[in-house]
Amino acid sequence: MPMNPGEDSSAICGVPRHAAVGIGILRHSPWDALLVGLAVLHGALLLFVPSVPVVALGLWWNANTVSHNFIHLPFFCSHTANRIFSAFLSLLLGLPQSLWKARHLAHHCDQRFRWTPLRREWIAEGVLVILLWAGLAAFAPRFLLTVYLPGWLIGLALCELHGRLEHARGTVSHYGRFYNWLFFNDGFHVEHHARPGRHWTTLTDTREASESNVSRWPAVLRWMELAGLDGLEELVCRSQFLQRFVLHVHERALANVLSMIPRPRRVVIVGGGLFPRTALVLRKLIPEAKLTLVDARADRLERAKVWLKNEVECVNAFCTAANLSQLRSKADVVVVPLAFRGRTVEFYRNPPANHVLVHDWLWHRRGRSVVISWLLLKRLNLVNA
Repeated sequence: MPMNPGEDSSAICGVPRHAAVGIGILRHSPWDALLVGLAVLHGALLLFVPSVPVVALGLWWNANTVSHNFIHLPFFCSHTANRIFSAFLSLLLGLPQSLWKARHLAHHCDQRFRWTPLRREWIAEGVLVILLWAGLAAFAPRFLLTVYLPGWLIGLALCELHGRLEHARGTVSHYGRFYNWLFFNDGFHVEHHARPGRHWTTLTDTREASESNVSRWPAVLRWMELAGLDGLEELVCRSQFLQRFVLHVHERALANVLSMIPRPRRVVIVGGGLFPRTALVLRKLIPEAKLTLVDARADRLERAKVWLKNEVECVNAFCTAANLSQLRSKADVVVVPLAFRGRTVEFYRNPPANHVLVHDWLWHRRGRSVVISWLLLKRLNLVNA
């Protein structure tokens, strides 16, 4: 059964209640003051610097941190304070917090959410949200249609993606420090489902996920684990729009990095890939250079030749940093793809050419580096021998 916003939801589904410690106005932990403060900051950002990213990312982040923790362990000793904060969250999220709570608790009980019977809290907070939307429609209709509504829909889509991928192969945990710092241990999802009444500060005490229930990716990025980079490449091959976008962002990044080094005469590109964007871009940027594409799969080289029209040398061979080192006197630049199957770290430790360009994840910055695309989560690192 859905519970009132002021009740301790940790008692549901046979889970024992979390002991209320009664720390001043806060019921469970003084650390909850940080979440309250960040909710206020979220509201300030919406008021003073509204934009589609602020609305979208704010909704996604809040729903999985402040709102989620408040659902399970309402922060305040006072039921009135909890109701007021629930109303405040309703305005921040653009949907009734108590309704969000009822849906989430049904998920924890492995039950289908039911809209009936309607509860007073849903109606009261629903009226607040309707007034918010009506006010925006009356006094800022352009802002509503071009900023708030698109951001709100994107935020809901991110929440839906986040929730689905947290349970795509059973409940899955992610133990990355940065994500769990930013999302207040939301990555400890197996542990949270085992004991929904545990406070977020104690979820790190034990790791209960088996090896098969741990992912290296945070939930919202776990589609990369499911689809794989090869699957994304196939999507690019089938879409002219994606091809133009990918070529544009890579051309900008490669042009930036090439300006940092002497103009190369020979470039070795590791991995032709299904869509040889690097070879296509370098053929345009340095037409006088000799380009060699080296890939362990002959079928991919044949596909690459269709794009490259036999203007690039193709070699069927398996590449490592070690066996490429013999090219030091022949290749000025070696380019390594993000999808390289092997130890990319060896290219950083022992560069096989005077200059090595390594496609890497956005958060792996090495040497001189430029961002390829925030959307693709990619950067290009320049390593000199």
